[in-house]
Amino acid sequence: MRLLAHNRWALAFAALFVAIVLLCLLAPVYAKKIAHTGPNTNHITETVSVDGKQVDVVSPTGVPIAPTWKGRFLLGADSNGRDVAVRLLYGGRNSLEIAAIATLLTMLLAIALGTLAGYARGPLDAVLSRVFDIVWAYPAVLLGVALGVALAVGGIDLGLFTLHGGSLLIPAFVIGIVFFPYVAKPLRAHALSLREREFVDAARVEGRSPLQIMASEIVPNLASTIVVFVPLIVANAILLEAGLSYLGAGVQDPNPSWGTMIADGIRLIPGAIHLVLVPGIVLVLTVFSINVFADAVRDALDPKAALRGRL
Repeated sequence: MRLLAHNRWALAFAALFVAIVLLCLLAPVYAKKIAHTGPNTNHITETVSVDGKQVDVVSPTGVPIAPTWKGRFLLGADSNGRDVAVRLLYGGRNSLEIAAIATLLTMLLAIALGTLAGYARGPLDAVLSRVFDIVWAYPAVLLGVALGVALAVGGIDLGLFTLHGGSLLIPAFVIGIVFFPYVAKPLRAHALSLREREFVDAARVEGRSPLQIMASEIVPNLASTIVVFVPLIVANAILLEAGLSYLGAGVQDPNPSWGTMIADGIRLIPGAIHLVLVPGIVLVLTVFSINVFADAVRDALDPKAALRGRL
């Protein structure tokens, strides 16, 4: 924490990420109190006052209004006359929610299976390692698109509950499955080295079960690795969600996300380039801020960095 507190760039970008999250969480307040419209409300036949003149929200040629820099249509409108600023905030809520759920699923699977494979070794390790390799072998985007399209059509029936094709949990589930080997393989390698340490041998002598040893001795010593991976997976999950939504395999209409907004805006370039720039810039800032903070966390947890800090 002391080393991290001295990294002003990391703290600045962490504050930027927190600000983006807070703005997205306040989307209903902005929509109700300032924009006076919802994320899916069409205003295609309406007009808005700009500098004392009434301007069509969407022109007869199909070009939406540019940013007004006022309460209504602050960042302009899209081709359906929907407020871009409102959709940007609601889309951010959806993108961040999917990334958070996907990261949680990724880390749970990676910690459980990676630790089990590393500690158990033998046939179980061989089977789990091949599972990791199979998922690892497919490019993340291609596997995500394949799973996203398949599940978007039929949904998921898990017995206790069913996820319909338009649910936000579908892309979260897909991203969680796609990324877990990227964390599970390093955790397995670390667990393999930890199982030979003296404190693990002492736990075996005390008569603890393998599950108790993994929970009390192995996993706590994986904490630093896990902490470093969490922000990296969040950043990659946000990017993959945007990519899947852009390709039609992620968030489904009418739900907004940064990826769907970019996909909708590309059709109107160059007449309404703000439809691509607005979500694109926010997406870049969000991912960049997470990556900068993740690099700072990694450096702070590096023993050599800690030694340099003491010197």
